[in-house]
Amino acid sequence: MENDSNMQKFLEDVHQSIELKNIKAREYSPLVLAYIGDAVFELLIRTEIVSRGNAPVNKLHKAVREYVKASAQANIYNRIKDYLTEEEEAIFKRGRNAKSSSVPKNADLLDYKHATGLEALCGYLYLDGQIDRLRYLINLAIEEQKVEE
Repeated sequence: MENDSNMQKFLEDVHQSIELKNIKAREYSPLVLAYIGDAVFELLIRTEIVSRGNAPVNKLHKAVREYVKASAQANIYNRIKDYLTEEEEAIFKRGRNAKSSSVPKNADLLDYKHATGLEALCGYLYLDGQIDRLRYLINLAIEEQKVEE
């Protein structure tokens, strides 16, 4: 739990230090939300994996990949969808339905769209300053995946 509060404080400090206070996250395009959300999501996941203990970087990378690939992000959405508010679901759908110029070769189109929706939601919550909510949803997904492993 200490790790959670450290990450929480870090994200809040970053959010405040670059003066994101006056951003209207809802006004950003879903792909811009997904762009920032991708980075925030990966940072949260990397932090979670590293907090489990010191390991070779290759092993860490493989563990992180199990959370950040499109199919994993689609599964994460499926784990948290019942916990989303109407507004969060609307943000997810905007991201999912956004027209992207490309789809990675190794990703299923539906998984990729769901991953983009999840990243848009992460970006929205981050830019909107809802760090507690972001951490709650990600922790929920991580805990359920740990149980499945």
